[in-house]
Amino acid sequence: MKKILLAFCLVLTAQTVFSQAMSHVIYTSRGKEVSYKKMMKALAEKDIILFGELHNNPISHWMQYEITSDLNKSKNLILGAEMFEADNQLPLNDYVAGSVSYKELDSLARLWPNYKTDYAPLVDFAKENELKFVATNIPRRYARLVHKKGFEALDSLSVEEKGWIAPLPIAFDSELATYRKILVDMGDHGSPELVKAQAIKDATMAHFILRNYKEDHVFIHYNGAYHSDFYEGILWYLKQDRNDVKYGTISTVSQDDVSRLSKKNYNKADFIICVDSDMTKTY
Repeated sequence: MKKILLAFCLVLTAQTVFSQAMSHVIYTSRGKEVSYKKMMKALAEKDIILFGELHNNPISHWMQYEITSDLNKSKNLILGAEMFEADNQLPLNDYVAGSVSYKELDSLARLWPNYKTDYAPLVDFAKENELKFVATNIPRRYARLVHKKGFEALDSLSVEEKGWIAPLPIAFDSELATYRKILVDMGDHGSPELVKAQAIKDATMAHFILRNYKEDHVFIHYNGAYHSDFYEGILWYLKQDRNDVKYGTISTVSQDDVSRLSKKNYNKADFIICVDSDMTKTY
């Protein structure tokens, strides 16, 4: 009996040590643990995938690369990202085509400070595999304009400038839960215009995703998780125009204990990558 008890304790201790050492666990929307293989099988059946990241989380970026690389083995891919603004599409095209160097791209496009560590691997993957990489986000100066003066401020833009944002007027539902939460989270710093600035980003990203999507392809889009969590944001806008497309969503969350998904993170996406909060940050 003592031997059985000792063996049980050893197994329990090993399981505890293993769970403490796990960097991340993948869950379904309802908090059921799922394997990477099963997730990939489901994602391979989608037309458009929104990968919601935590911008400074290395597991997010590693998983983006792994999922992209694995899907590329059997699917025709198109890549796109929030991290590139639409008016930077030409220099991005030139870099992917090999016409300009990284140094030239850095001078021509507004690269994020963490580009080298977090996004260059994805762009270089597109370059190496001759994949299209789409700059989907609204130029930030126009998002700031909406934050200050609302949607109406965009009416005065030139025809060329309007080509870098979603067609006006955009649909807007201020009652979406994620938009209402912005006002709660921001407190005194929140405003209806701040929510509209978020919406014009979501609408623009959705616009350029659909504009560049092709049948018999999988479009993988990399964005901050808040832009697609709870099936809102970008996805809400995508469905306004194309409800016939098969969408898949991924979110990334951080928890002290990854062995069980917190109820507050249920339903954030089809698949939720739960990362240990002790994980180092990229910045």
